[in-house]
Amino acid sequence: MSDAALLPGKMQATPVLDLNVINREWEEVDATSLVQWGHETFGQGLVLSTSFGIQSAVMLHLVTQVVPDIPVIWVDTGYLPVETYRFAEELTARLGLNLKVYQSPLSPARMEALHGRLWEQNDVAALNRYDQIRKVEPMQRALSELQATAWLTGLRSDQTDHRKLLDRIGQQGDRYKLLPILNWSAKDVYQYLTAHDLPYHPLFDKGYVTVGDWHSSRPITAGDTNERDTRFKGLKQECGLHLPQSPEEAASLDSSSL
Repeated sequence: MSDAALLPGKMQATPVLDLNVINREWEEVDATSLVQWGHETFGQGLVLSTSFGIQSAVMLHLVTQVVPDIPVIWVDTGYLPVETYRFAEELTARLGLNLKVYQSPLSPARMEALHGRLWEQNDVAALNRYDQIRKVEPMQRALSELQATAWLTGLRSDQTDHRKLLDRIGQQGDRYKLLPILNWSAKDVYQYLTAHDLPYHPLFDKGYVTVGDWHSSRPITAGDTNERDTRFKGLKQECGLHLPQSPEEAASLDSSSL
């Protein structure tokens, strides 16, 4: 790590990485080692995001064992279940998280007054507008204000069609994105939680396999073919946080996924 990365208020320059080479080198390397490499490579520019979802304790524990004071970004939509807020308090205290909470500048009440209850419309465009207001804008602001050059997330390839196309080390906009547990299975997650005596989100015991806002999440049923069918009325899989933010980014992703 450069000296600049060790000085308060100083950001080390973002390295230019050959992602094809690096992904070949790190394809089979364990998750903890990838986090350590990220810390050494990006220094104070490295951040972690969390939703305090069903299995969020895995990444929060794994990463903070390597970088205890890493900034942890949590986008609070204002519509999370009571259980999520309590789960967040529990994990923040237990793991000593350096939590950075971001919210939309548009309050829930004001948004509903201006745009209606967007999640009640059986329309992808309305859901996308909701996600842009309550999730995407606060996340982009967080990354900018924290001067993030690299972003750790707990995405797994078995979660959505889009995530099947991802590499462990990629780019979103002008930031690198590190996915240490991309290739983990549900069994791997369970074994990690058990080995470290970590909790699932409390709604797991009520049949939830993924949870976001209270109005767009439900328990899994026998008719669901994918866990993400339980979100967004089954109309879409992604909330937008992990999708390209411009047509140019989308074109780049498409070309790299051929």
